[in-house]
Amino acid sequence: MAKDEEFTEFEKNEELSEYERAVKEAGYDTSKYYVNLPTVVIAGRPNVGKSTLFNRFMHRRLAIVDPTPGVTRDPVEAMAFIMGKPVHLVDTGGYKLDRDPTSRESEMDELVVQKTVATIKTADKILLLLESGVITGEDEEFIHLLRPYWNRLIVAVNKCEGGKGEGVSWNYLQYGFKELVFISADHGDHITDLAKKIVDGLDFSKVEEGEKPADPIRIAILGKPNTGKSTLSNRLTHSEKSIVSDYAGTTRDVVEGKFSYAGRNFEIMDTAGIRRKKKVHENVEYYSVNRAIKTLDKCDVVFLMIDAQEGLADQDKKICSLAYERGRGIIFVLNKWDTQEQSKKTLRSTVDYIKTMFGHMNWAPILPLSALHGEGIKDLLNKAIELYEQLTRRVETSALNKALSDWLFHYPPPASKAIHFKIRYMTQTSTNPVAFRIFCTSPDNVPESYVTYLKNSIRKDLGFDQIPVDVYLKPSRKRWEERTVSNEKLEVRS
Repeated sequence: MAKDEEFTEFEKNEELSEYERAVKEAGYDTSKYYVNLPTVVIAGRPNVGKSTLFNRFMHRRLAIVDPTPGVTRDPVEAMAFIMGKPVHLVDTGGYKLDRDPTSRESEMDELVVQKTVATIKTADKILLLLESGVITGEDEEFIHLLRPYWNRLIVAVNKCEGGKGEGVSWNYLQYGFKELVFISADHGDHITDLAKKIVDGLDFSKVEEGEKPADPIRIAILGKPNTGKSTLSNRLTHSEKSIVSDYAGTTRDVVEGKFSYAGRNFEIMDTAGIRRKKKVHENVEYYSVNRAIKTLDKCDVVFLMIDAQEGLADQDKKICSLAYERGRGIIFVLNKWDTQEQSKKTLRSTVDYIKTMFGHMNWAPILPLSALHGEGIKDLLNKAIELYEQLTRRVETSALNKALSDWLFHYPPPASKAIHFKIRYMTQTSTNPVAFRIFCTSPDNVPESYVTYLKNSIRKDLGFDQIPVDVYLKPSRKRWEERTVSNEKLEVRS
C-alpha cells in the first residue's frame, strides 16, 4: 500500500453478520452518546498487534499500525461498541524488557511502561494480547506484572489466521490462564468470540445515555519536536496522558484530551512534532506527521508552539500555511518564555520579528507562555475563546451590504478604460472557516489591491480581526436589492 493511502474501513468477514445481530440485541443506539462506561485496556509487549485490534474494534484507524516495535507510546482511547455495548477502549504502549540503559530510547521505553501500568490499574477488564509462537522474556515479565489483576484478565493469542501457530501457543496455559482465545486481528478470525468474552461480566448498569455536550472548541497543538506540546496538553487537561520527554519525536499518535474552562468545553489534540522532510526517516514518523497535519481538518484553533530559546523554524512557516489555507484560527505560542529576559522590550522585539516573518498573518495573536510552570495559560485560553467566537460569527446579509456601501463610498473602485467593474453586493457563505462572496461585474478586472482593501475592511469593521478571512468574486449583473425583489416575486408565485 502506498505511503499516503489511509486505511478507512475494515473488510467485512464471515463473523460480521453475527456481530450485527448482537448490536441489535444489545439495546444501545450506536449513534448516541453514553457516559459512565466500563474501561477495557489492551496490553502486551511491542508488536503483538494491539493497535490493529484496537482499530478493528473501532472500525476505523485511530492508532498508527506499523511493523516497527514500540510504535504506540501514549495511550490511545475512544468509545467503542463491542457486541453493541459501549465501552471505553484503550490501546497502550508495548511492555518492552530489552533495553540499552545508556540510550535515550531506553529512557522513553521506561516512560511508556510506567504509562501502561498506570492505565492498567484503572481498567475494568484487561485484554492481554500475546503472539502465536515462542514465549519471550517480555511476555513472562509482563504476565508476572499482571498477577494482581488476574480476575480482570482476558488472554488472546494473535496472528493465528487459519489456525497458524495454535499448537505451540497452548504452552501459554502453563502460566495459569483459564482459557485462551486464538484470533487474527488483521484478518478478523474469531474476533466475535473475543468480543463476547470482553463484554461478559462487565457492569453496564451505570451506563446511561448522556446529553452530548455542545461542540467543544477543538485545539490542535502543532510545532516542531520538543517545543513543549505534550507539557501544555497535560497542563490543560490536568493529566499525564501525553508522555513528556526532551527526546525528540516522543509523541506519535494524536493524543486527545478534554477539559473545561470559563464555562466552555475544550478538546485538545497533542500531535507529533513536525520536522523537515529530510529528517523524517522512519515510516512511523511519516504517519505521525501525516496524522498531525490531518488534525488541521478537525480543529478550530491551532496553538503553534515556538520554542522561545530557538525561535522560528522553516516548518513553522509550513504549518502556518496549511492552517491558513484551511481558515483555522492561529495563535503563535512563545513557549519557555520563562527562560527569556522578562521585559516588555524583549517581548515587543520578538513579536515584531514574528510579524515580519509572517507579514500576511500580522492579525494572528502572539502570546508568551510557560507550559511547564503554567504561566500565561489563562491568557491563551481566553484568546482561544475569542478566536472561536470570531470563527463562528455570522453577519446578516443586510448588515453586510450596508457596510459594503460605506466601503465603496470611502474608497470607490478604480475606473479607467482598461479597468472597469462594479461591485454589486456580498454574502457570507460560511463560518469556521469564514468566507464571503462578492458579486460584481467583470471579476477579472478587480485589482488584487482592491480585494485586499475589502478583506481588511471586513476584518476591521465586522469583528474578524484575528482570524483568516476568504473573499471570492463572482460575476453578477443584478444589484442585491434587485435580486431580493426577484426572489420575493418567485416566492409569491410559488
